[in-house]
Parts: sequence; structure tokens; C-alpha cells
Amino acid sequence: MSGFIGLGDKQAQIRVYMANRPSFVFVQAQDAVSALQLGEIAAVGQACGNGWRKVFNVYAKLLFALNDELPTSLYCREFASWQVYRDKRLLQADSNTALVFSGYQPTPAKHNNIHIVMGRTYASSLKLPTSMQWLDKEFAIDVDHQLIVCPYFDYRQLSNIKIIRLVDLLKQIYPSKLNPTS
Repeated sequence: MSGFIGLGDKQAQIRVYMANRPSFVFVQAQDAVSALQLGEIAAVGQACGNGWRKVFNVYAKLLFALNDELPTSLYCREFASWQVYRDKRLLQADSNTALVFSGYQPTPAKHNNIHIVMGRTYASSLKLPTSMQWLDKEFAIDVDHQLIVCPYFDYRQLSNIKIIRLVDLLKQIYPSKLNPTS
């Protein structure tokens, strides 16, 4: 992920893009993709507010809902709940997850990356491929670029029902990306 600024695994297969970044001093420098340390998700939530806690919660809930479709490197099965997964694995080194603040950059299909852009407003500010197909006012897909636009990771915008819809879209559109053995 050269040229990116964000949190998580530099080689992440699942990359979620958002416009904002937390005003928080992380253990690692914030000039590239920085893996979170144990306890930093909780610290960001406390220091930066409920909105950040919601982003991390929804990200963890999405991956936990995708659990049976995920490649081994993303399995959540070893964790008792999405909350434990969030606190012990999400956005850490070798988690295969990233939260990117510096804009969308496509990757070659051979990398099996999945790109999720949070929010239609943010998506409209990015240089997304012209092949994006809007399914409705909230969701868009581009199969060739392994890209989905969805509502912002907030309980009101990306409710549990919409998380299930996003999971279904990911399963339909990217089955070989999510589980290369299928």
C-alpha cells in the first residue's frame, strides 16, 4: 500500500476508505499505514469520541458477519465475539485489514484486494472508475476493480440489515476474492 496513509496491515486484503482520520497520537508514526497496537482502538474511541468507536465496531461486525467466507488469514472464528475480534485483531499487524485515509488507489486484480469506500459523498470526491454501477442511493459496485461503495460505518447509516446486504454483495460479487479456495 505504498503512498497510503492509514491504520492496519500494510498488505491488507480488505481496505476500507474514509475521509477523516482520528486526531490521536499513535504508537507508530502516522505518515504511512500504521498497525494498531493492542488497546489503541479503545484509546481512540475514548480520546476521539463515539463516532470512531462506531467505525471500529461496524468494521469488526462486517468481518465477523463475513467469517465463513473469509480466507484463513482473515478468520474471526478464533474470537468469541466481534467485540473481542475488534480489540485483539482488527487493524493490527498481520490482520489483513486496513482503514485508509488518503484516498482510493486501485490494485491489480491478482492481489485479491477488496476496496470498500465509506459513503456516497466521500466516493463522489474520489477519482473512482467510470465503470462504477450504482445499485441504489447507498451502494455501488465495480467488479473489475474489486470496489464497493456503501454507507458510512455508523449504526444509523450502515445498520445491521445493511451490513447483511453488504455481506451478500461481497459474497455475490467477489466469491473468489473472499475465499480463494471456492
